[in-house]
Amino acid sequence: MVPYSVLDLSPIPEGGTAQDALLNTSALAQHAEALGYHRYWLAEHHNSRGIASAATALVIGHVASKTSTIRVGSGGIMLPNHAPLMVAEAFGTLHALYGDRIDLGLGRAPGTDPRTMQALRRGLSADRFPEDVVELLEYLQPPHPDQPVRAVPGEGTQVPVWILGSSLFGAQLAAHLGLPYAFASHFAPDALEQAVEVYRSRFQPGVMQEPKFMLALNLFAADSDQQAHYLRSSMLQAFVHLRRGQPGPLPAPVDDMTQVASAQEIKMAEHALSMVAVGDPQSVEQQLRDHITRLRPDEVILTGQIHNHAARMRSFEIGAQAMARINHKAAA
Repeated sequence: MVPYSVLDLSPIPEGGTAQDALLNTSALAQHAEALGYHRYWLAEHHNSRGIASAATALVIGHVASKTSTIRVGSGGIMLPNHAPLMVAEAFGTLHALYGDRIDLGLGRAPGTDPRTMQALRRGLSADRFPEDVVELLEYLQPPHPDQPVRAVPGEGTQVPVWILGSSLFGAQLAAHLGLPYAFASHFAPDALEQAVEVYRSRFQPGVMQEPKFMLALNLFAADSDQQAHYLRSSMLQAFVHLRRGQPGPLPAPVDDMTQVASAQEIKMAEHALSMVAVGDPQSVEQQLRDHITRLRPDEVILTGQIHNHAARMRSFEIGAQAMARINHKAAA
């Protein structure tokens, strides 16, 4: 059986507000829990008018308070923006409040532009990601009697830590530390197969005894292929705007992308977002099955920024039904 999860950026739709986005997030999390999704992860991005999950730990706590069984966590916390001790305290607090449902996915990128990164953590330019991960892991372990700095809350919680990545660096680090690994194939597919091979072949038992790989996929599911591709146009437009240096609220969908972007821009966005299952329920199931067969993930995490909230809820419903059928057939 392949567990299936949700990655949410709390998208702010064009014409909507951050409050709308966060209300949509809590509703989608409750919907995902009822549909059998395993985890609900939120991502850290800053200085973006289209994403409401910047204060990621706060949103995780909000989602955890509105749910009862689904795991809730970060996909991820961008560790260069934070002191490891403060991350340990924040997630230790979440663990104290919501028990063993909290995950901590860690990313190496700042999740923003250089100027905003300076505003988040001035004067720190060296890449200390491996050292910071090790320091954070130590804060979450049971404390030593003579330990001078302790995370309270945090120590002894052993909140599960994942390494997130879109290159070979994260794969190598996760393998070296014996940590689970999630690849950001939903927006950076180029190094996917090589990263998975590196992670699995170089894995050394550490925090975990066996490798655990999570595959990220875009999901745009609807009751017809035409409707699903129409819904997907919002995310394609958002990616084009990002590459133009003009990020903003999630655009409303369009029937014809050529009216809002050049052929070259459309090709670029299509490639970046090519790890996708898009279409009606039958098409989505087959595409998910093909991705799973080819890459053999231990878990799949689905994401999809859709402008209309009801359509987004329906998309994740179709995705859950497709994954349930895939798992049922695999078990038969």
